[in-house]
Amino acid sequence: MDIALWGCDFSSAPSRRKPVVLAIGRISAGNVLLDHIETFETLADFGARLAEPGTWVGGFDLPFGLPRELIEKLGWPTDWLACIRHYTALDRDEIRSRFAAFCAARPEGAKFAHRDTDRPAGSSPSMKWVNPPVALMLHAGMPLLLDAGVLMPGLHEGDPARVALEAYPGLLARLVIGARSYKNDDRSKQTPERLEARKDLLEALESGQVSLLRVAGLRLKLSEAQQEDLLNDPSGDRLDAVLCLLQAAWALRRHEQGHPRWGLPDFDPLEGWIVSA
Repeated sequence: MDIALWGCDFSSAPSRRKPVVLAIGRISAGNVLLDHIETFETLADFGARLAEPGTWVGGFDLPFGLPRELIEKLGWPTDWLACIRHYTALDRDEIRSRFAAFCAARPEGAKFAHRDTDRPAGSSPSMKWVNPPVALMLHAGMPLLLDAGVLMPGLHEGDPARVALEAYPGLLARLVIGARSYKNDDRSKQTPERLEARKDLLEALESGQVSLLRVAGLRLKLSEAQQEDLLNDPSGDRLDAVLCLLQAAWALRRHEQGHPRWGLPDFDPLEGWIVSA
Protein backbone atom coordinates (compact mmCIF):
# COMPACT_ATOMS: atom_id res chain seq x y z
CA MET A 1 0.00 0.00 0.00
CA ASP A 2 1.31 3.45 -0.92
CA ILE A 3 1.45 5.70 2.11
CA ALA A 4 1.74 9.42 1.52
CA LEU A 5 3.76 11.71 3.76
CA TRP A 6 2.40 15.00 5.01
CA GLY A 7 4.27 17.85 6.64
CA CYS A 8 2.34 20.82 7.97
CA ASP A 9 3.52 24.28 8.97
CA PHE A 10 0.46 25.46 10.88
CA SER A 11 -0.92 28.94 11.49
CA SER A 12 -3.57 29.62 14.14
CA ALA A 13 -4.90 32.53 12.07
CA PRO A 14 -4.18 31.70 8.43
CA SER A 15 -4.38 34.35 5.73
CA ARG A 16 -3.11 34.97 2.22
CA ARG A 17 0.11 36.35 3.70
CA LYS A 18 0.50 33.56 6.28
CA PRO A 19 -1.35 30.43 5.14
CA VAL A 20 -1.24 26.93 6.52
CA VAL A 21 1.39 25.16 4.40
CA LEU A 22 1.10 21.45 3.66
CA ALA A 23 3.94 19.53 1.99
CA ILE A 24 2.92 16.24 0.37
CA GLY A 25 5.50 13.57 -0.46
CA ARG A 26 6.50 9.91 -0.29
CA ILE A 27 9.43 7.57 0.23
CA SER A 28 11.00 5.91 -2.80
CA ALA A 29 14.17 3.80 -2.55
CA GLY A 30 15.32 5.66 0.56
CA ASN A 31 14.65 9.08 -0.94
CA VAL A 32 12.03 11.36 0.56
CA LEU A 33 10.40 12.95 -2.46
CA LEU A 34 8.39 16.16 -2.33
CA ASP A 35 5.43 15.83 -4.67
CA HIS A 36 3.82 19.23 -4.15
CA ILE A 37 2.91 21.92 -1.63
CA GLU A 38 -0.61 23.07 -0.82
CA THR A 39 -1.63 26.24 1.04
CA PHE A 40 -4.81 27.08 2.95
CA GLU A 41 -5.94 30.59 3.82
CA THR A 42 -8.69 29.53 6.25
CA LEU A 43 -8.93 26.96 9.02
CA ALA A 44 -12.15 25.64 7.49
CA ASP A 45 -10.42 24.85 4.20
CA PHE A 46 -7.58 23.08 5.96
CA GLY A 47 -10.02 21.15 8.13
CA ALA A 48 -11.85 19.96 5.03
CA ARG A 49 -8.54 18.74 3.56
CA LEU A 50 -7.75 16.82 6.76
CA ALA A 51 -11.13 15.11 6.63
CA GLU A 52 -10.68 13.78 3.08
CA PRO A 53 -10.22 10.01 2.78
CA GLY A 54 -6.64 8.92 2.23
CA THR A 55 -3.66 6.99 3.51
CA TRP A 56 -0.95 9.16 5.02
CA VAL A 57 1.37 9.78 7.93
CA GLY A 58 1.71 13.44 8.81
CA GLY A 59 3.92 15.62 10.97
CA PHE A 60 2.10 18.71 12.24
CA ASP A 61 3.92 21.69 13.69
CA LEU A 62 1.57 22.42 16.58
CA PRO A 63 1.45 21.10 20.15
CA PHE A 64 -0.74 18.09 20.80
CA GLY A 65 -0.95 18.73 24.55
CA LEU A 66 -0.25 21.02 27.49
CA PRO A 67 2.13 20.52 30.44
CA ARG A 68 0.74 18.28 33.17
CA GLU A 69 1.97 20.74 35.80
CA LEU A 70 -0.13 23.53 34.26
CA ILE A 71 -3.22 21.35 33.86
CA GLU A 72 -3.13 20.13 37.46
CA LYS A 73 -2.52 23.64 38.81
CA LEU A 74 -5.55 24.96 36.92
CA GLY A 75 -7.71 22.03 38.00
CA TRP A 76 -8.51 20.97 34.45
CA PRO A 77 -9.34 17.34 33.50
CA THR A 78 -6.33 15.03 33.43
CA ASP A 79 -7.79 12.80 30.73
CA TRP A 80 -6.30 13.99 27.41
CA LEU A 81 -9.50 14.21 25.38
CA ALA A 82 -11.50 15.79 28.21
CA CYS A 83 -8.71 18.29 28.77
CA ILE A 84 -8.47 19.21 25.08
CA ARG A 85 -12.24 19.62 24.85
CA HIS A 86 -12.19 21.88 27.93
CA TYR A 87 -9.26 23.91 26.62
CA THR A 88 -10.54 24.43 23.10
CA ALA A 89 -13.93 25.56 24.46
CA LEU A 90 -12.26 28.56 26.11
CA ASP A 91 -11.83 31.77 24.16
CA ARG A 92 -8.36 33.10 23.46
CA ASP A 93 -8.62 36.03 25.86
CA GLU A 94 -9.40 33.68 28.74
CA ILE A 95 -6.47 31.45 27.79
CA ARG A 96 -4.09 34.41 27.78
CA SER A 97 -5.44 35.62 31.12
CA ARG A 98 -5.17 32.24 32.86
CA PHE A 99 -1.73 31.47 31.49
CA ALA A 100 -0.44 34.96 32.33
CA ALA A 101 -1.69 34.59 35.91
CA PHE A 102 0.02 31.20 36.18
CA CYS A 103 3.32 32.69 35.01
CA ALA A 104 3.03 35.77 37.23
CA ALA A 105 2.91 33.57 40.34
CA ARG A 106 6.17 31.81 39.45
CA PRO A 107 9.80 32.88 40.00
CA GLU A 108 11.98 34.53 37.36
CA GLY A 109 13.59 32.00 35.05
CA ALA A 110 10.80 29.46 35.60
CA LYS A 111 7.72 31.29 34.44
CA PHE A 112 6.45 28.60 32.08
CA ALA A 113 5.57 24.99 32.75
CA HIS A 114 7.17 22.52 30.32
CA ARG A 115 6.24 19.15 28.92
CA ASP A 116 8.67 16.24 29.19
CA THR A 117 9.26 16.42 25.44
CA ASP A 118 10.41 20.06 25.43
CA ARG A 119 13.96 19.46 26.58
CA PRO A 120 14.95 16.69 24.12
CA ALA A 121 13.14 18.48 21.28
CA GLY A 122 14.41 21.96 22.15
CA SER A 123 10.87 23.25 21.73
CA SER A 124 9.02 26.19 23.27
CA PRO A 125 6.60 25.36 26.09
CA SER A 126 3.20 24.58 24.63
CA MET A 127 1.55 27.10 26.99
CA LYS A 128 3.29 30.08 25.32
CA TRP A 129 0.76 32.46 23.83
CA VAL A 130 3.30 34.79 22.15
CA ASN A 131 6.63 34.44 20.34
CA PRO A 132 5.64 31.84 19.18
CA PRO A 133 1.91 31.55 20.01
CA VAL A 134 1.97 27.77 20.18
CA ALA A 135 -0.83 27.64 22.77
CA LEU A 136 -3.10 29.32 20.23
CA MET A 137 -1.94 26.89 17.55
CA LEU A 138 -3.04 23.99 19.76
CA HIS A 139 -6.34 25.79 20.40
CA ALA A 140 -7.01 26.28 16.68
CA GLY A 141 -5.54 23.08 15.27
CA MET A 142 -6.58 20.30 17.60
CA PRO A 143 -10.33 20.64 16.92
CA LEU A 144 -9.58 20.20 13.22
CA LEU A 145 -7.64 16.99 13.84
CA LEU A 146 -10.33 15.64 16.17
CA ASP A 147 -13.16 16.52 13.78
CA ALA A 148 -11.25 14.85 10.94
CA GLY A 149 -11.15 11.60 12.92
CA VAL A 150 -7.42 10.95 12.49
CA LEU A 151 -5.34 8.61 14.64
CA MET A 152 -2.97 10.35 17.08
CA PRO A 153 -0.79 7.52 18.46
CA GLY A 154 -0.68 7.32 22.23
CA LEU A 155 -3.30 10.04 22.58
CA HIS A 156 -6.47 9.36 20.62
CA GLU A 157 -7.87 6.54 18.50
CA GLY A 158 -9.01 7.32 14.98
CA ASP A 159 -8.73 6.26 11.36
CA PRO A 160 -5.55 4.13 11.20
CA ALA A 161 -5.08 5.14 7.55
CA ARG A 162 -4.53 8.78 8.56
CA VAL A 163 -1.87 9.11 11.26
CA ALA A 164 -1.13 12.52 12.77
CA LEU A 165 2.04 13.11 14.80
CA GLU A 166 3.29 16.22 16.55
CA ALA A 167 6.36 17.53 14.72
CA TYR A 168 8.79 20.36 15.36
CA PRO A 169 10.94 21.58 12.44
CA GLY A 170 13.41 23.31 14.74
CA LEU A 171 14.51 19.92 16.09
CA LEU A 172 15.73 18.77 12.68
CA ALA A 173 17.12 22.18 11.70
CA ARG A 174 19.27 22.43 14.83
CA LEU A 175 20.89 19.07 14.09
CA VAL A 176 22.32 20.71 10.96
CA ILE A 177 22.82 24.44 11.57
CA GLY A 178 22.72 24.69 15.35
CA ALA A 179 21.31 27.96 16.64
CA ARG A 180 21.65 29.80 13.30
CA SER A 181 18.41 31.47 12.23
CA TYR A 182 17.14 30.50 8.79
CA LYS A 183 13.81 32.37 8.62
CA ASN A 184 11.88 35.44 9.70
CA ASP A 185 8.45 36.85 8.88
CA ASP A 186 9.75 40.43 9.24
CA ARG A 187 11.03 41.63 5.86
CA SER A 188 13.67 43.81 7.49
CA LYS A 189 15.17 40.66 9.06
CA GLN A 190 15.19 38.52 5.91
CA THR A 191 18.95 38.71 5.58
CA PRO A 192 21.59 37.08 3.34
CA GLU A 193 22.80 35.22 6.42
CA ARG A 194 19.42 33.55 6.82
CA LEU A 195 19.38 32.65 3.13
CA GLU A 196 22.81 31.07 3.53
CA ALA A 197 21.51 29.08 6.51
CA ARG A 198 18.64 27.75 4.40
CA LYS A 199 21.13 26.73 1.70
CA ASP A 200 23.30 24.89 4.23
CA LEU A 201 20.27 23.16 5.74
CA LEU A 202 18.94 21.94 2.40
CA GLU A 203 22.39 20.80 1.28
CA ALA A 204 22.78 18.65 4.39
CA LEU A 205 19.29 17.17 4.06
CA GLU A 206 19.87 16.24 0.44
CA SER A 207 23.39 14.89 0.92
CA GLY A 208 22.32 12.48 3.67
CA GLN A 209 24.48 14.15 6.34
CA VAL A 210 21.75 14.44 9.00
CA SER A 211 22.26 11.73 11.62
CA LEU A 212 18.58 11.27 12.45
CA LEU A 213 17.72 10.59 8.82
CA ARG A 214 20.91 8.69 7.98
CA VAL A 215 20.20 6.09 10.67
CA ALA A 216 16.77 5.58 9.11
CA GLY A 217 18.30 5.26 5.64
CA LEU A 218 16.59 8.42 4.39
CA ARG A 219 17.59 11.54 2.52
CA LEU A 220 15.65 14.38 0.93
CA LYS A 221 15.57 14.58 -2.87
CA LEU A 222 14.36 17.78 -4.55
CA SER A 223 14.20 19.12 -8.07
CA GLU A 224 16.02 22.36 -8.86
CA ALA A 225 12.70 24.19 -8.98
CA GLN A 226 11.75 22.84 -5.54
CA GLN A 227 15.11 23.89 -4.12
CA GLU A 228 14.63 27.42 -5.43
CA ASP A 229 11.08 27.54 -4.08
CA LEU A 230 12.22 26.63 -0.56
CA LEU A 231 15.24 28.94 -0.63
CA ASN A 232 13.21 31.88 -1.91
CA ASP A 233 10.67 31.73 0.93
CA PRO A 234 12.36 33.89 3.61
CA SER A 235 9.54 33.18 6.08
CA GLY A 236 10.72 29.55 6.10
CA ASP A 237 7.14 28.29 6.17
CA ARG A 238 7.54 26.06 3.12
CA LEU A 239 10.88 24.73 4.36
CA ASP A 240 9.35 24.06 7.79
CA ALA A 241 6.58 22.04 6.15
CA VAL A 242 9.25 19.94 4.43
CA LEU A 243 11.11 19.45 7.72
CA CYS A 244 7.86 18.17 9.24
CA LEU A 245 7.48 15.89 6.20
CA LEU A 246 10.91 14.43 6.95
CA GLN A 247 9.93 13.77 10.56
CA ALA A 248 6.85 11.95 9.27
CA ALA A 249 9.14 9.92 6.99
CA TRP A 250 11.28 8.99 9.98
CA ALA A 251 8.16 7.82 11.83
CA LEU A 252 6.94 5.79 8.86
CA ARG A 253 10.32 4.09 8.57
CA ARG A 254 10.25 3.23 12.30
CA HIS A 255 6.74 1.82 11.82
CA GLU A 256 7.93 -0.30 8.89
CA GLN A 257 10.73 -1.59 11.12
CA GLY A 258 8.13 -2.89 13.57
CA HIS A 259 8.05 -0.14 16.18
CA PRO A 260 4.54 -0.26 17.70
CA ARG A 261 4.25 3.50 18.29
CA TRP A 262 5.65 5.08 15.13
CA GLY A 263 8.99 5.69 16.86
CA LEU A 264 7.45 7.40 19.87
CA PRO A 265 8.74 6.42 23.34
CA ASP A 266 6.53 5.75 26.34
CA PHE A 267 5.29 9.25 27.19
CA ASP A 268 2.80 11.02 29.41
CA PRO A 269 -0.54 10.49 27.63
CA LEU A 270 -1.77 13.86 28.87
CA GLU A 271 1.13 15.85 27.39
CA GLY A 272 1.95 14.22 24.06
CA TRP A 273 5.38 13.85 22.45
CA ILE A 274 7.23 15.39 19.50
CA VAL A 275 8.11 12.74 16.94
CA SER A 276 11.84 11.87 16.68
CA ALA A 277 12.69 13.74 19.93
